[in-house]
Amino acid sequence: MVIKIDNSKKAGNSHISILYPGLYLSKTDTGYYSIGRIDQANIGAGAVIKMHPHINDDILSYFRSGKVKHTDSEGFEEFITPGRLMLMKAGKIFHHEEAILESVEGLQIFIRPGQKDNQPEVIFDEPEEIYSENKWRLIASPNREKTKLQLSSDTHIYDMLLTSGHTTVLPEEPQPDMHYLLYLFQGEATVNDIQLSKGESLFVKDENISIATKDRAELVLFVTNTKAPYYDDGMYSGNKSGL
Repeated sequence: MVIKIDNSKKAGNSHISILYPGLYLSKTDTGYYSIGRIDQANIGAGAVIKMHPHINDDILSYFRSGKVKHTDSEGFEEFITPGRLMLMKAGKIFHHEEAILESVEGLQIFIRPGQKDNQPEVIFDEPEEIYSENKWRLIASPNREKTKLQLSSDTHIYDMLLTSGHTTVLPEEPQPDMHYLLYLFQGEATVNDIQLSKGESLFVKDENISIATKDRAELVLFVTNTKAPYYDDGMYSGNKSGL
């Protein structure tokens, strides 16, 4: 099964486009199993998102351009760039502020934790290359031996820069309990016979796919274990869109 998501249902404003993936398959859950919400942000330099709370969310900051200064309630200050990814595991409650030092385009990804009220934690990772050309790269998972960015639910996040003349399939053979959400961050791609443009996405279940592009496509792939536990009442990853 491959289902393209209707982008007309996205929320947000001129700076942030918000995808609640569950709304396309359910009337009661805004998330898709452990995948809570995906924000594609395009924010100019000088903006400051003042100190604000997060509760029971695992938040991956995946920026492809720009520079952001992160300050949190523990007095910790760090910078997020395309070469420096950040996973913030909010747990019971955590506050942080983001100052946009250079214009940013990227994703803020809200993953549901495996259980509520985990110990808050901020983790950084600096991949060897900003882009993984024509090869799936696992950037976050529940397995500390595989990824430095360790999610607290059974969720795996991959990325790839697919270039002209190359095709790809899923990074693993489809398994009955593992469902996939493919998000096109930049460019255009053909998935089987479905056309995707920037910001579009689709669900994949019990089927492999073939992905190709005429030019380049920046892909982000989410894999969620539908049989694994997750907590669905997080501040942003939970059902907070007005259901």
